Amino acid sequence: MKTGRNGKPIIANVERLHRLMDAAGLGAVVVRGGQNVTYLGGIAFHGTLSRHLDLAASRRGVVVVWPRHSEPVFVLEVTAAGAAARDSWIERFQVFSGYTESLFERVAKVLADLGLGTAPVGFDKNFIGAGFWEDVAKRLPNLKMLDCSELMDEARLIKTEAEIELFRKGASLLDEAFSEVLPTVRAGERECEVHARMIAGCLKRRAEFAHGILNSHRNPVIYCGESSFAFERGDIVRTDYLAYLEGYPGHQSRNAVIGKPSAQQASDYAKYLDLYRAAADRLRPGTEVGELYDRVVQQFAEVGWTYEAGLIGHSVGTWWHQQEPIFCRGNRRVLEPGMVVALEPYLTHWHCQDLFLITQGAPELISKDFDTSRLFVIDG
Repeated sequence: MKTGRNGKPIIANVERLHRLMDAAGLGAVVVRGGQNVTYLGGIAFHGTLSRHLDLAASRRGVVVVWPRHSEPVFVLEVTAAGAAARDSWIERFQVFSGYTESLFERVAKVLADLGLGTAPVGFDKNFIGAGFWEDVAKRLPNLKMLDCSELMDEARLIKTEAEIELFRKGASLLDEAFSEVLPTVRAGERECEVHARMIAGCLKRRAEFAHGILNSHRNPVIYCGESSFAFERGDIVRTDYLAYLEGYPGHQSRNAVIGKPSAQQASDYAKYLDLYRAAADRLRPGTEVGELYDRVVQQFAEVGWTYEAGLIGHSVGTWWHQQEPIFCRGNRRVLEPGMVVALEPYLTHWHCQDLFLITQGAPELISKDFDTSRLFVIDG
């Protein structure tokens, strides 16, 4: 495995990236979005620095310039340079002040200095503000600016062994947090109090950041920040969390019930689990993800349930967990060995989710440190 700054191994699938660049005839790729900077830069920025990867117009953004036939260059706003010097594998830095110089003024200079001022160069256009795009076009009028957003999605799709190992560690970290926190839920306490313990449980295990949802099944409003809604005995606890380790997420959903489950709850969970396991067993190479979605809808209908969610899963990658292919109706993308995917067919509050590695045969369960074979009972 090739190493870079401070002997840090480069774990991105560089061979695949270079094959895709050659096929597209690109002299370089220039990436601005969080997924791609984390992937090619080998660093997961924390806190305030992380926001500048997500805001397309930020004056303090950073960019990785990855030439096909020379060493990459990290264009860094001065406040990000220290973290990159510690964590990135890229050896060549160009540091600027975002309050006195435009990010893409420096990027244009780097491209010109590399002899790429008239070359075909790919940009992850979805993450670059229109003003920045126009700025580069004015500074380098003979540059052939192309959109490489889909190329980068394709490059990140097949994981290296080192990436897969980070997914395993992230999944184990998250399941440890579930195992610590879920038994402590008590009737009468608020969703936000339990959510705070989940986030703390991830951070103290050295996740860079964590986010997710945790709700009572009686709360009809989700994805709005955990609220002051109070749990009661008999409640189903629904979760959907991520914990990022070196930019790679553990991503799982677990159910629990406060107190002894009713006969209906136990029966419904057993029925749901059978459907989930059947879907997991179909994660085989060559299978279309749209076909997987249609089959789940059909099997839910066969047991009298209506499947209404727009997806049943997705690929997983750096920085932002939900990446292509999305397992939704009509998606013709096929599964390939080396993909890591999150499977999550769900019905209202019944929501199990695991990470799986696609292999040449049966899928490998990555998130295996929490027993979902029976409904988790909280003796609270």
